[in-house]
Amino acid sequence: MKAITRFSNSLMEKYLPDPFLFVLILTLVIFVMGLGLTESSPIEMVTYWGDGFWALLAFSMQMVLVLVTGFVLASSPIFKKGLGYIAGFAHSPSSAIILVTLVSLAASWINWGFGLVIGALFAKELAKRVHDVDYRLLIASAYSGFIIWHAGFSGSIPLSIATEGHPFVDTIGVIPTSATIFAGYNLIIVAALVIIVPLLNRMMMPKKGDTITVDPKLLVDPVSETLPAKSEMTPAERLENSWVLSMVIGVLGIAFIVYYFVQNGCNGHFSCWRMV
Repeated sequence: MKAITRFSNSLMEKYLPDPFLFVLILTLVIFVMGLGLTESSPIEMVTYWGDGFWALLAFSMQMVLVLVTGFVLASSPIFKKGLGYIAGFAHSPSSAIILVTLVSLAASWINWGFGLVIGALFAKELAKRVHDVDYRLLIASAYSGFIIWHAGFSGSIPLSIATEGHPFVDTIGVIPTSATIFAGYNLIIVAALVIIVPLLNRMMMPKKGDTITVDPKLLVDPVSETLPAKSEMTPAERLENSWVLSMVIGVLGIAFIVYYFVQNGCNGHFSCWRMV
Protein backbone atom coordinates (compact mmCIF):
# COMPACT_ATOMS: atom_id res chain seq x y z
CA MET A 1 0.00 0.00 0.00
CA LYS A 2 2.81 2.45 0.84
CA ALA A 3 4.51 1.72 -2.50
CA ILE A 4 1.25 2.36 -4.35
CA THR A 5 0.82 5.58 -2.39
CA ARG A 6 4.30 6.83 -3.27
CA PHE A 7 3.75 6.02 -6.95
CA SER A 8 0.36 7.77 -6.95
CA ASN A 9 1.79 10.85 -5.24
CA SER A 10 4.60 11.07 -7.80
CA LEU A 11 2.17 10.61 -10.68
CA MET A 12 -0.26 13.26 -9.44
CA GLU A 13 2.45 15.80 -8.62
CA LYS A 14 3.80 15.55 -12.18
CA TYR A 15 0.70 15.22 -14.30
CA LEU A 16 -2.43 16.36 -12.42
CA PRO A 17 -3.35 19.90 -13.55
CA ASP A 18 -5.54 22.46 -11.87
CA PRO A 19 -9.19 21.26 -11.73
CA PHE A 20 -10.34 24.25 -13.78
CA LEU A 21 -8.34 22.88 -16.71
CA PHE A 22 -10.61 19.85 -16.77
CA VAL A 23 -13.54 22.19 -17.37
CA LEU A 24 -11.76 23.84 -20.28
CA ILE A 25 -10.55 20.55 -21.79
CA LEU A 26 -13.97 18.87 -21.51
CA THR A 27 -15.59 21.95 -23.05
CA LEU A 28 -13.33 21.64 -26.08
CA VAL A 29 -13.85 17.88 -26.30
CA ILE A 30 -17.64 18.26 -26.31
CA PHE A 31 -17.38 21.07 -28.85
CA VAL A 32 -15.37 18.89 -31.25
CA MET A 33 -17.64 15.88 -30.68
CA GLY A 34 -20.67 18.04 -31.40
CA LEU A 35 -19.18 19.08 -34.72
CA GLY A 36 -18.11 15.57 -35.65
CA LEU A 37 -21.05 13.49 -34.43
CA THR A 38 -23.95 15.86 -35.10
CA GLU A 39 -25.00 18.17 -37.89
CA SER A 40 -24.46 21.25 -35.75
CA SER A 41 -22.41 24.10 -37.17
CA PRO A 42 -19.67 25.88 -35.16
CA ILE A 43 -22.02 28.84 -34.59
CA GLU A 44 -24.76 26.52 -33.32
CA MET A 45 -22.33 24.80 -30.94
CA VAL A 46 -21.23 28.16 -29.58
CA THR A 47 -24.90 29.08 -29.11
CA TYR A 48 -25.62 25.82 -27.27
CA TRP A 49 -22.65 26.42 -25.01
CA GLY A 50 -23.62 30.02 -24.24
CA ASP A 51 -27.29 29.25 -23.60
CA GLY A 52 -26.39 26.29 -21.42
CA PHE A 53 -23.91 28.32 -19.40
CA TRP A 54 -26.44 30.98 -18.41
CA ALA A 55 -29.13 28.38 -17.79
CA LEU A 56 -26.99 27.14 -14.88
CA LEU A 57 -27.15 30.43 -12.95
CA ALA A 58 -29.93 29.27 -10.62
CA PHE A 59 -28.13 26.00 -9.91
CA SER A 60 -24.82 27.84 -9.44
CA MET A 61 -26.38 30.21 -6.92
CA GLN A 62 -27.80 27.23 -5.06
CA MET A 63 -24.36 25.62 -4.88
CA VAL A 64 -22.79 28.87 -3.69
CA LEU A 65 -25.37 29.11 -0.91
CA VAL A 66 -24.66 25.51 0.12
CA LEU A 67 -20.95 26.32 0.38
CA VAL A 68 -21.43 29.64 2.15
CA THR A 69 -23.94 28.34 4.68
CA GLY A 70 -21.82 25.23 5.20
CA PHE A 71 -18.78 27.38 5.90
CA VAL A 72 -20.71 29.64 8.31
CA LEU A 73 -22.08 26.63 10.17
CA ALA A 74 -18.76 24.77 10.32
CA SER A 75 -16.83 27.87 11.46
CA SER A 76 -19.37 28.96 14.08
CA PRO A 77 -18.12 29.06 17.70
CA ILE A 78 -20.19 26.07 18.80
CA PHE A 79 -18.80 23.85 16.03
CA LYS A 80 -15.26 25.11 16.56
CA LYS A 81 -15.49 24.14 20.23
CA GLY A 82 -16.93 20.77 19.25
CA LEU A 83 -14.14 20.13 16.75
CA GLY A 84 -11.57 21.11 19.35
CA TYR A 85 -13.11 18.66 21.82
CA ILE A 86 -13.15 15.79 19.29
CA ALA A 87 -9.58 16.60 18.22
CA GLY A 88 -8.51 15.98 21.80
CA PHE A 89 -9.08 12.24 21.25
CA ALA A 90 -6.28 12.10 18.66
CA HIS A 91 -2.97 11.28 20.36
CA SER A 92 -1.05 9.83 17.42
CA PRO A 93 -0.80 10.28 13.65
CA SER A 94 -2.82 7.13 12.98
CA SER A 95 -5.66 8.19 15.27
CA ALA A 96 -5.66 11.65 13.67
CA ILE A 97 -6.02 10.16 10.19
CA ILE A 98 -8.86 7.85 11.24
CA LEU A 99 -10.65 10.57 13.19
CA VAL A 100 -10.56 13.19 10.44
CA THR A 101 -11.84 10.63 7.94
CA LEU A 102 -14.77 9.65 10.15
CA VAL A 103 -15.74 13.27 10.79
CA SER A 104 -15.52 14.07 7.08
CA LEU A 105 -17.64 11.05 6.16
CA ALA A 106 -20.34 11.92 8.68
CA ALA A 107 -20.46 15.60 7.72
CA SER A 108 -20.48 14.89 3.97
CA TRP A 109 -23.35 12.42 4.39
CA ILE A 110 -25.38 15.18 6.06
CA ASN A 111 -24.55 17.83 3.46
CA TRP A 112 -21.79 18.03 0.87
CA GLY A 113 -21.07 21.72 1.52
CA PHE A 114 -20.90 21.13 5.26
CA GLY A 115 -18.56 18.16 4.82
CA LEU A 116 -16.34 20.01 2.37
CA VAL A 117 -15.71 22.79 4.89
CA ILE A 118 -15.73 20.99 8.22
CA GLY A 119 -13.29 18.32 7.03
CA ALA A 120 -10.67 20.95 6.17
CA LEU A 121 -11.23 22.88 9.42
CA PHE A 122 -10.97 19.71 11.47
CA ALA A 123 -7.76 18.67 9.69
CA LYS A 124 -6.30 22.06 10.55
CA GLU A 125 -7.27 21.61 14.20
CA LEU A 126 -5.69 18.14 14.31
CA ALA A 127 -2.46 19.40 12.73
CA LYS A 128 -2.13 21.89 15.58
CA ARG A 129 -2.34 19.10 18.16
CA VAL A 130 -0.62 16.13 16.47
CA HIS A 131 2.63 17.65 15.23
CA ASP A 132 4.10 14.52 13.63
CA VAL A 133 1.15 13.64 11.36
CA ASP A 134 1.74 13.73 7.62
CA TYR A 135 -0.02 16.92 6.53
CA ARG A 136 -0.57 15.74 2.96
CA LEU A 137 -2.37 12.59 4.05
CA LEU A 138 -4.28 14.50 6.72
CA ILE A 139 -5.73 16.91 4.15
CA ALA A 140 -6.42 14.09 1.68
CA SER A 141 -8.25 12.17 4.41
CA ALA A 142 -10.27 15.27 5.24
CA TYR A 143 -11.57 15.35 1.68
CA SER A 144 -11.86 11.57 1.22
CA GLY A 145 -15.14 11.59 3.12
CA PHE A 146 -16.60 13.55 0.24
CA ILE A 147 -17.07 10.30 -1.73
CA ILE A 148 -20.11 9.56 0.40
CA TRP A 149 -22.04 12.77 -0.22
CA HIS A 150 -24.22 11.51 -3.07
CA ALA A 151 -25.50 8.70 -0.87
CA GLY A 152 -26.58 11.24 1.75
CA PHE A 153 -29.17 13.94 2.31
CA SER A 154 -27.77 16.27 -0.38
CA GLY A 155 -27.40 13.75 -3.22
CA SER A 156 -28.45 15.66 -6.34
CA ILE A 157 -29.82 12.78 -8.44
CA PRO A 158 -31.90 10.99 -5.77
CA LEU A 159 -33.36 14.32 -4.65
CA SER A 160 -34.04 15.45 -8.20
CA ILE A 161 -35.88 12.28 -9.25
CA ALA A 162 -37.96 12.50 -6.06
CA THR A 163 -39.36 15.82 -7.30
CA GLU A 164 -42.61 16.08 -9.22
CA GLY A 165 -42.01 17.21 -12.79
CA HIS A 166 -38.30 16.37 -12.98
CA PRO A 167 -36.85 16.10 -16.54
CA PHE A 168 -37.12 12.29 -16.69
CA VAL A 169 -40.49 11.84 -15.01
CA ASP A 170 -42.07 10.44 -18.20
CA THR A 171 -39.44 7.71 -18.34
CA ILE A 172 -38.88 6.65 -14.71
CA GLY A 173 -41.62 8.44 -12.82
CA VAL A 174 -41.10 9.95 -9.36
CA ILE A 175 -38.83 7.83 -7.18
CA PRO A 176 -39.06 8.61 -3.42
CA THR A 177 -35.96 8.91 -1.26
CA SER A 178 -37.06 5.78 0.60
CA ALA A 179 -36.01 3.86 -2.54
CA THR A 180 -32.66 5.63 -2.92
CA ILE A 181 -31.06 7.50 -0.01
CA PHE A 182 -32.79 5.48 2.71
CA ALA A 183 -32.85 2.16 0.88
CA GLY A 184 -31.25 -0.76 2.66
CA TYR A 185 -28.65 -1.38 -0.06
CA ASN A 186 -27.55 2.25 0.05
CA LEU A 187 -27.24 2.29 3.82
CA ILE A 188 -25.18 -0.92 3.70
CA ILE A 189 -22.77 0.69 1.20
CA VAL A 190 -22.51 3.79 3.40
CA ALA A 191 -21.75 1.66 6.46
CA ALA A 192 -19.09 -0.27 4.52
CA LEU A 193 -17.40 2.96 3.39
CA VAL A 194 -17.41 4.29 6.96
CA ILE A 195 -15.35 1.23 7.94
CA ILE A 196 -13.16 0.80 4.85
CA VAL A 197 -12.13 4.39 4.00
CA PRO A 198 -10.58 5.23 7.41
CA LEU A 199 -8.63 1.97 7.36
CA LEU A 200 -7.38 2.59 3.83
CA ASN A 201 -6.24 6.09 4.77
CA ARG A 202 -4.47 4.66 7.82
CA MET A 203 -2.67 2.11 5.63
CA MET A 204 -1.34 4.91 3.41
CA MET A 205 0.61 6.56 6.24
CA PRO A 206 4.20 7.14 5.05
CA LYS A 207 7.30 6.09 6.93
CA LYS A 208 8.60 8.51 9.50
CA GLY A 209 11.43 9.61 7.21
CA ASP A 210 8.97 10.39 4.41
CA THR A 211 6.51 12.28 6.60
CA ILE A 212 5.92 15.93 5.75
CA THR A 213 4.65 17.98 8.67
CA VAL A 214 3.54 21.58 9.04
CA ASP A 215 4.56 24.18 11.59
CA PRO A 216 1.56 24.63 13.94
CA LYS A 217 2.35 28.37 14.09
CA LEU A 218 1.33 28.64 10.45
CA LEU A 219 -2.12 27.28 11.28
CA VAL A 220 -2.98 29.84 13.95
CA ASP A 221 -5.83 32.08 12.84
CA PRO A 222 -4.82 35.72 12.47
CA VAL A 223 -5.97 37.97 15.28
CA SER A 224 -9.04 39.85 14.13
CA GLU A 225 -8.98 43.59 14.30
CA THR A 226 -10.24 44.85 17.64
CA LEU A 227 -13.46 46.78 17.30
CA PRO A 228 -13.60 50.28 18.77
CA ALA A 229 -15.78 50.96 21.77
CA LYS A 230 -19.44 51.38 20.95
CA SER A 231 -19.34 55.01 22.00
CA GLU A 232 -16.53 55.62 19.48
CA MET A 233 -18.31 53.94 16.56
CA THR A 234 -19.88 55.91 13.75
CA PRO A 235 -23.57 55.23 12.98
CA ALA A 236 -22.48 53.16 9.95
CA GLU A 237 -20.14 51.02 12.11
CA ARG A 238 -22.89 50.44 14.64
CA LEU A 239 -25.18 49.15 11.92
CA GLU A 240 -22.43 46.95 10.45
CA ASN A 241 -21.78 45.34 13.86
CA SER A 242 -25.37 45.19 15.07
CA TRP A 243 -26.46 41.72 16.14
CA VAL A 244 -30.08 42.85 16.04
CA LEU A 245 -30.20 43.01 12.23
CA SER A 246 -28.61 39.55 11.93
CA MET A 247 -31.10 38.09 14.40
CA VAL A 248 -34.08 39.63 12.59
CA ILE A 249 -32.97 38.22 9.23
CA GLY A 250 -32.27 34.84 10.85
CA VAL A 251 -35.74 34.74 12.41
CA LEU A 252 -37.31 35.61 9.05
CA GLY A 253 -35.42 32.75 7.40
CA ILE A 254 -36.45 30.25 10.07
CA ALA A 255 -40.06 31.47 9.87
CA PHE A 256 -40.08 30.87 6.11
CA ILE A 257 -38.68 27.34 6.48
CA VAL A 258 -41.24 26.44 9.16
CA TYR A 259 -44.06 27.90 7.04
CA TYR A 260 -42.83 25.97 3.99
CA PHE A 261 -42.80 22.68 5.88
CA VAL A 262 -46.24 23.30 7.38
CA GLN A 263 -47.77 24.19 4.02
CA ASN A 264 -46.02 21.65 1.78
CA GLY A 265 -44.50 18.96 3.95
CA CYS A 266 -41.37 17.25 2.66
CA ASN A 267 -42.13 13.84 1.12
CA GLY A 268 -38.70 13.65 -0.49
CA HIS A 269 -39.20 16.90 -2.40
CA PHE A 270 -35.95 18.20 -3.88
CA SER A 271 -36.22 21.83 -2.73
CA CYS A 272 -37.34 20.73 0.72
CA TRP A 273 -34.23 18.62 1.27
CA ARG A 274 -32.03 21.33 -0.24
CA MET A 275 -33.19 23.75 2.44
CA VAL A 276 -32.33 21.20 5.08
